[in-house]
Amino acid sequence: MDDTAEIRALAGSVPALLGYAGPIERLGGLTNRVYRLGGYCLRIPGPGTEAYINRAQEAVMARRAAEAGISPEVVYADPASGGMVTRYVAGAVTLTPEGFATRPGAVERTAHALRTLHRSGAGFPVRFELFAMIDAYLKLLSAKTVPLPTGYANVLAEADRVRAAFAARPVPLAPCHCDPLCENFLDTGEKVWIVDWEYSGMNDPMWDLGDLSVEAAFTPAQDVELLRAYFGAAPARADVGRMMIYKAMCDLLWTLWGLIQWADNNPADDFHAYALRRFTRCRALMAQPAFATHLAAI
Repeated sequence: MDDTAEIRALAGSVPALLGYAGPIERLGGLTNRVYRLGGYCLRIPGPGTEAYINRAQEAVMARRAAEAGISPEVVYADPASGGMVTRYVAGAVTLTPEGFATRPGAVERTAHALRTLHRSGAGFPVRFELFAMIDAYLKLLSAKTVPLPTGYANVLAEADRVRAAFAARPVPLAPCHCDPLCENFLDTGEKVWIVDWEYSGMNDPMWDLGDLSVEAAFTPAQDVELLRAYFGAAPARADVGRMMIYKAMCDLLWTLWGLIQWADNNPADDFHAYALRRFTRCRALMAQPAFATHLAAI
């Protein structure tokens, strides 16, 4: 599909892009479409995302992350349409599981970027609440003709032990990305930039590390590298425990997100298969003896 006319029409409403007549390059996106226009990136939100993403809050968090020095400058954001324009990061490579495994220092640079975010003091206007989001996604799905994976309710009931453990030992919340897909990390070789703040909020920082580990298919050695780089020393058992438990919990949550994309006929991927993969991995992680050990540690 040729989106050129639509892109140029949108660009005409953005002061920084007025008169731009250069090339348009599609950069990707799962639920959204992202394009490079010279020194800028234009993001067009995907259909249906307005049901579960607050664009005004997203713009606030993207700007505060930019102020913290770990995300590109936001030059335009329309809370009504969800359109956003940011600076293009020249010379950066979009990370992948292979990139994390083969680019020297990529894991360490990413740990430093996340630590900078978490310690920035940025006040994000929303809290990322795992179980509240699960409830909200289940409510959305109840209005769609999409079945849950067999056994999802049983796994969710087992996750109540996690809910109780976190409630008994709460930790200080910090500004977090909360959706650390590999594609949201841009590596220049000297610095990692973080993009896409749709799901961000105040959260337990170990969520970002655990979710990143899952998305990037980290090995146990990479998990150790990530944690040591983040803390600058060997991490406490409770921190390790929270990170490892979140590896299962993020799959529990994103299973539902994938089903919503499937129900909305998002053509970017086979989201039914995506959801089933995540649910299968969640069940496997929770069934491991180490899961109970990590739960006891927190």
